[in-house]
Amino acid sequence: MSADSTVKEILRKNAVNPTRTERMRPENLGHRVRQLRADRSLTQTELAGRSGVSHSALSKIENGQLSPTFETILRIVDGLEIDISELLSSRESAERRTRRIVSRRGTGDRHETDNYLYETLCNEITNKRMIPLVARIKAHSWEQFGEPMRHPGEEVLYVVEGEVELYTEHYSLVRLGPGDCAYFDSSMGHGCISTTEEDALVFWVSMPS
Repeated sequence: MSADSTVKEILRKNAVNPTRTERMRPENLGHRVRQLRADRSLTQTELAGRSGVSHSALSKIENGQLSPTFETILRIVDGLEIDISELLSSRESAERRTRRIVSRRGTGDRHETDNYLYETLCNEITNKRMIPLVARIKAHSWEQFGEPMRHPGEEVLYVVEGEVELYTEHYSLVRLGPGDCAYFDSSMGHGCISTTEEDALVFWVSMPS
């Protein structure tokens, strides 16, 4: 049986049961694609590159705005490196979300750049939808900072110590002190500097799309 015939057969079997037919609607199939992609810590851009499906089409599929062809389904399955049946089934009712991990002070993984000293937290949990970390802001001027960063996703920044200046493309610079919080799209150019002599300390959560 060809791969295309296999997809048709699975869809035919799903159409027999009304409950399973519900899952085949574009919005439900798109949710499943997004779920499987997030489980593998892939961005839409990365999956688009691996599957050969355009980023625009993939975004529409995930948002239920486009019903994929059999060929597109096969490409997505290939990009995710899964069986077709895994894409066309739902695990929500069968799986309970019971994960928990505690990171003690100073036990995270450290990564240093010219501008930040990161400590990523809760690293024992794989396939996280959020990346929590604390960061010491080393840059004290925009000349020192250099080019702003941009990548798919969203971020939350909460100032713990010191004072920072946050740059987000399309918005004016904003100063944040202890207890202040900002939420922004990571696709905008963004960056953060300390405005005092001491390095600032922030709690940062990155949510890749």
